[in-house]
Amino acid sequence: MAMKVHHLCRSQSARVVWLCEALGIPYNLHPYDSISPRAISQPPLAGTARIITDSPVVLAETGAIFEYILTKYGNGKLSCANGSLQPGLINLMFSRMNTEANPAEDIGAQVSQKRVDVNFKEMDTRLAESPYLAGEEFTAADCMTVFSLTTLRTFAPFGLEFYPHIVKYLERISQRAGYQSLMAKAEPGMEPAILATAPQGILAC
Repeated sequence: MAMKVHHLCRSQSARVVWLCEALGIPYNLHPYDSISPRAISQPPLAGTARIITDSPVVLAETGAIFEYILTKYGNGKLSCANGSLQPGLINLMFSRMNTEANPAEDIGAQVSQKRVDVNFKEMDTRLAESPYLAGEEFTAADCMTVFSLTTLRTFAPFGLEFYPHIVKYLERISQRAGYQSLMAKAEPGMEPAILATAPQGILAC
């Protein structure tokens, strides 16, 4: 029986779908527009769809899922590491959503912004030297990181005009068969946010 991948549309669980597509392994996709306690027979405590069931294993959280899939099905392909970029972006997203906060006094948002800026600069420098984050070859690190540079931007819009090598990287990624399969299966009808300019946001920021 093929592994089941539970995916909440426009969420981080798309990274798991992409990993399966990149590895070319069989899986059954179970997409949801929203998550309720009855949506998944054994939902994770957080109520999200970052979960796989590979009998008898039921596993949540993206990092753990990546390690499991790469260990069991990767056959040495696609090394991976999660980073600090997305936590900083998510912190900024929630800071922007807090209409009562004073940006000038929001120390947490200022720290997150500085960390995000450093991440972008380092990433842009890296991608000026190599086509993918880990070097010459596409790896799971790309699957893990691209969500932060694309779909997450539709919730917390930001531009990439100052990072031309990241923009070119996203253009390359968008041409990969695995990424195109991910978008067709997991995010049908969604336009990939790969342009330098900020996309039109789902949430006002």
